[in-house]
Amino acid sequence: MARIELEKPVREALTRALSRYLKDELDVEIGGMDAQLLLDFLSETLGPHYYNQGLADAQAILRSRLEQIAEAIYEIEKPARL
Repeated sequence: MARIELEKPVREALTRALSRYLKDELDVEIGGMDAQLLLDFLSETLGPHYYNQGLADAQAILRSRLEQIAEAIYEIEKPARL
């Protein structure tokens, strides 16, 4: 699987949010570089699980829609006699 790359503005916003969360909720202050390293760790360890769940959810939606399409096609079939 290809590594998930976040765009720079998103990465920076997530880094700030992570730093703020640690300070507000856990009373732990970390610098920007440490927050980026933590974000990288979380992305590499947790990210694939969320990514795979997203793919599974998308597959379920697609499977449902394909079943609806198949039913719609069946409904417009014309009887054929030999």
